[in-house]
Order: sequence, then C-alpha cells, then structure tokens
Amino acid sequence: MQPEHIYFILLTVKKDSTVQILLVEDNPGDIRLTIEALKESQVKNYLHVVKDGVEAIEFLRKRGKYELSPTPDLILLDLNLPRKDGREVLAEIKTDENLKMIPVVILTTSEAEQDIIKSYKLHANCFITKPADLDDFIYAIRQIENFWFTVVKLPPENHERF
Repeated sequence: MQPEHIYFILLTVKKDSTVQILLVEDNPGDIRLTIEALKESQVKNYLHVVKDGVEAIEFLRKRGKYELSPTPDLILLDLNLPRKDGREVLAEIKTDENLKMIPVVILTTSEAEQDIIKSYKLHANCFITKPADLDDFIYAIRQIENFWFTVVKLPPENHERF
C-alpha cells in the first residue's frame, strides 16, 4: 500500500500585504470570470481593471485619473485591445526602466504562433491562451495566481535602490 502524498503550499506573500493585480481586458465576460476566480483566493489581492492599452499605460505611469494608482505586482494582459493593442503595451512596459520588472502574463484568446513568438521576444513572462470552458478559465486564473504569488519570488517594492 502506497502512502498518500501530502502537499503543502508555502505562501511567499507577507501575511498582511495585499497583492496588486492589473487586468488589461476589454471583454466584460472575461473580466467577470477573473474577478470570480480571484474572489476565493488564498492570497489577499486587489484587482484593478482597465479596458484598453492607453488606459493601461496611464495606470502604470500614474497619469490623469490614475495618479494615485499602485504599482501592480502582476499584469494580466490581453493582446487584442482597443486604442493600443497588448503587443504595444507589452513593448512599452518592458522598455521602461520603472516598469520592466513587473511580471506580465499574456492572457489571450490567440493561439497564433506569431503572437506567442512576438510576446516572448517582447519579454512577456508567460503566454496563456484563455480556455473557452468556464471551469477551465477559472482554473487557469487560479493557477496563475498560485504560481506568481506562492511559488515565485518577486522583486521587492523598493528594488530601485539596488
């Protein structure tokens, strides 16, 4: 008889800290699903949502109505966005000294090889095709959260001083 395996997840997020997530998504259904998936999270999180690439850059650079926005710990970025597409947003993030260390997860409906290759050439941290099935979508969001906030060690907020 084989012993049962017991798995423990070590949370690397500080107990009292809130993880800031920026979702750049224009599809209301996908926004709702992401909110639902993160509601029952083991990690305390705050989800900020912007609906196009221009707003994403405004949020990240703390301009206009986003002047007081926090710097996100993780960005979930769709590629097919109005006004400025996700590829352009990714390129701006990864060439900006103040933003390039923020992990960017491409979360898109695209399965096109050229989108995958271009995203990685622009230094995306990972590329995930959105599952069409509701349960699979929620599972994917929870896996993203688990990986980025329980497994990965993120840079400290004050990394500029190093």
